Amino acid sequence: MTFNYDYQTMVDKFEEFFKKNFEKEVYDIREKWPEKRSFYFSYKELEKFDPEIADHLINYPDLVIKAAKEALKNLVGETEIEGFDPHIRIEDLPSDLDILIQDIGAEHINKLVVFQGVITQRSEIRPKVKIGFFRCNICNSEYKIPIEKEMITICDSCKRKSLVLDEESSYFINIQRGEIQELLERVKGGTPAAHIELLMEDDLVNKVIPGDTVQVVGILRLKPVKKENVYGRYIDVINIKNIQKEFEEVELTEEDIKKIHEFSRRGDVFEILKESIAPGIYGYDEVKEALVLQLFGGTSKKRVGTEGSRGEIHILLIGDPGVAKTKILQNMAEIAPKSIYVSGKSTSGVGLTASAEKDEFGGWTLKAGALVLASGGLAAIDEFNLIDKEEQAALHEAMESQTISIAKAGIVARFKSKTAILAAANPKFGRFDPNILPAEQFDISPTLLSRFDLIFPIRDVLDEERDRKLAAFILESHKKAALGKEEKTEKQVDIDFLRKYIAYSRKNVKPVLTPEASKVIEDFYADLRRIGESQKSIPITPRQLEGLLRLSEASAKARLSNRVEIEDSERAIRLMKYVLEQMALDRGTGKYDIDLLYVGIPQSKQEKYREVLKIVKDLSANEEKGVQISEVIRVASERKIDEDTTKRIIEEFLRKGELYEPRPGYVKYIQRFD
Repeated sequence: MTFNYDYQTMVDKFEEFFKKNFEKEVYDIREKWPEKRSFYFSYKELEKFDPEIADHLINYPDLVIKAAKEALKNLVGETEIEGFDPHIRIEDLPSDLDILIQDIGAEHINKLVVFQGVITQRSEIRPKVKIGFFRCNICNSEYKIPIEKEMITICDSCKRKSLVLDEESSYFINIQRGEIQELLERVKGGTPAAHIELLMEDDLVNKVIPGDTVQVVGILRLKPVKKENVYGRYIDVINIKNIQKEFEEVELTEEDIKKIHEFSRRGDVFEILKESIAPGIYGYDEVKEALVLQLFGGTSKKRVGTEGSRGEIHILLIGDPGVAKTKILQNMAEIAPKSIYVSGKSTSGVGLTASAEKDEFGGWTLKAGALVLASGGLAAIDEFNLIDKEEQAALHEAMESQTISIAKAGIVARFKSKTAILAAANPKFGRFDPNILPAEQFDISPTLLSRFDLIFPIRDVLDEERDRKLAAFILESHKKAALGKEEKTEKQVDIDFLRKYIAYSRKNVKPVLTPEASKVIEDFYADLRRIGESQKSIPITPRQLEGLLRLSEASAKARLSNRVEIEDSERAIRLMKYVLEQMALDRGTGKYDIDLLYVGIPQSKQEKYREVLKIVKDLSANEEKGVQISEVIRVASERKIDEDTTKRIIEEFLRKGELYEPRPGYVKYIQRFD
């Protein structure tokens, strides 16, 4: 396309454009300078006014922006305002100009680019010379020069390398470097998410933090690296806008919305959704039903006097190796419109949450981890038990409060982490043993386990009938795949439609609990608590009550209903009871006891632990050399605690440091002074 304007004509055109469309904005920057240092105008308005200049802006942004700045200075009357040098910032660009970060290459050098991404890193701000005042040490010549790239050192008068910057007389602006990553929802199919460096100046510094989803308008610049003919790339940012796209931000056509509503009216909608989750994996009906609810999620709420309650549902799959836990996680990460998959073996705590790292200038930068990057979506964490204990501790805040606080290297910040977590873990002794307490089988703290709404044990049980069905299912799947005949059944929908259905529901459906559904949940909770009171156990806590509400709301969303009905509450209760039976049933007493997960010890055993500790404390109070273990066993047996249990409790207290052995065969209580 031939460009018909010279530079001065372009300046005149911009003056006309600003007068016609942005008269108020011109007045504002004149009156509010220097507090307001940027002038924003709409690309779409420029395109309407003069398509030629708009097109030239994309291909030659430096020249066009220079003309726009000169036009603005002419209109304002720069001579009347000392140091008037505003930034020209372009906004409101059409979506067809938006490109992927991975596609930004040589053809875009020094051209305007528009893209979206999530901020992964941000440095400290640093001063940069904008207008340098130089004085020659030899001939005393003085120069006032705008600094575009490199500092000047050679004096024009004496031709010597003797110029020195006068910092007091020079004009500085702040700059800040950052890094942006491709949006996870735009890189499906296993493609690695591309990164690119950002350079933000003046009033753009500190506008974004790691984890923010943004749209960037900027110019691609090159920077030399070690190889002479190879260059690095970065974006000279002209404008950056926070857009915070999340899980539900999937583009839908009118036809898509019509199909979604038609599908929601089917009587077997929930069955189809369940069958569409990991269709290549046999069985696990309860698990798949729970995963459907996790994809839809509950509704986040703000309550007076509190930080509110989360809507995201956390699920843990815990059990034997080789039972397809990893495949389930990978399938869920593929379905979720926004997701990230990580493995605990290769992930650090700061890799999940956030970190502070040294930058190239020796300062510190904030870097977002996986849970921040997946905010608004799903984080699938495999081998959860292999994450170090210290790093697991960093997840408590992220799972409950949905924020990640960081205080490192003098940097204090808080990131948003509105992320649903689906985790998988293996037993530390190889296979899951239903006769051993869950807390003793997994390297996950009970307090972290309590953050999960549902914990499913997945066991490899020897059952000939089930084994034959499983073998037939796997063999048939492989046969169809080899013949290229693998296709979805009538009870399944494809992933693209499922993703759109979930996104539409999460965005548009906000279910409210009906009195009838509320009564069902209330009765279930109160009845369990009443039974627990009579049996001296704690079968359920308010944390599970909130979990029931989230699950009920998710069930309503799956039906595209704005009302949580009795069937939704009953579905949530059925799943909760299944988990309680599998993970919180005290085999010794036959009672539900949530302390199996929360405390790691059932209520029935806690009483025995306290009793044995009291016996040792009382008997050894006046005995400097402690009390004989045989005497503790004798007294404990009088109080209905058998010898083996007493020995095991003593060994555990010795290991934890509650008791110590002053000499062989004796124990003594460790007196602590607070």
